[in-house]
Amino acid sequence: MSDLTAKQRAFVREYLIDLNATKAAIRAGYSEKTAHSQGPRLLENVGIAASIEKAKAQRSERTQIDADWLLKRLADEAVADIADLYDENGGLKPVDQWPLIWRQGLVSGIEVEELFDGRGEDREHIGRVRKVKLSDRIKRLELIGKHVDVQAFREKVEIEISESVAARLARAKARVSR
Repeated sequence: MSDLTAKQRAFVREYLIDLNATKAAIRAGYSEKTAHSQGPRLLENVGIAASIEKAKAQRSERTQIDADWLLKRLADEAVADIADLYDENGGLKPVDQWPLIWRQGLVSGIEVEELFDGRGEDREHIGRVRKVKLSDRIKRLELIGKHVDVQAFREKVEIEISESVAARLARAKARVSR
């Protein structure tokens, strides 16, 4: 990172915060007006790209979070059993009794509504309704699929064709558009 200017080094540091090139460019001191084009251009700079990769590798080493950790975590989340949240009578267990994997992000929200019978001071508490909102498990499976190269979730497919096939396709397209 020593071959970079101070502004470019600042861009690298800022980019690592949220991986958003435009915002990183602005925070690093580049013009807001041109940041939407300047940020992606900076990412194409070989020195900046190398500095970003080196910084990411150092961060992974410091945090002990790497591709293996991520894939293991996604796999654990994908197979977590919702039945683990309920007791033998079908009631929702207290949160502190849930398995750790559920408490660390599989639940995106909990709604609790108290139910009362009667009005005023004489009303009696008769129960509560709890709704557990789950986070998106399909997204986890897509991430796993992309990571392990099952190619089930490829966003872009590249096909190589011979020059003669490409020429034939071009001629056919020209005939159709006449």
